[in-house]
Amino acid sequence: MVKDYEVLYNTTPTLDEYISLCSSVGWKDFMNFDVAETSLRNTVFSVIIKDNNKVIGMGRIVGDGAIYYYIQDIVVHPKYQGYGIGKEIMNTLMSYIENNAPNKAFIGLFASEGKVDFYKKYGFKDYSPNMTGMFKVNLK
Repeated sequence: MVKDYEVLYNTTPTLDEYISLCSSVGWKDFMNFDVAETSLRNTVFSVIIKDNNKVIGMGRIVGDGAIYYYIQDIVVHPKYQGYGIGKEIMNTLMSYIENNAPNKAFIGLFASEGKVDFYKKYGFKDYSPNMTGMFKVNLK
């Protein structure tokens, strides 16, 4: 299916592309798209994958760009999953971190259900019981 696709480095999707891609993987009810444009603008580094000018995958690094880096929004449209696009995205993001993050930088992420083993290949691991990843969603 996917043979020749375009990889765009340090490029974020448009708001419409972001909404479409996130919705394609079932995130629509969990995202606040009213503020997504600001979030995209504040990205430290990102990569998008296009097939025939259509965004089919993306990944971002958010954080302070000094000590804290978080892998965020690794998304591949379901029609294109299983072709190594997620791996391409992660390789690109990890290359950025290796070349730009200082010694002892904290690189974090939250893995979706069923994706833990994928991220373990990149050196991510569960540090419990010494550390517990936690988060809170602000519901108003």
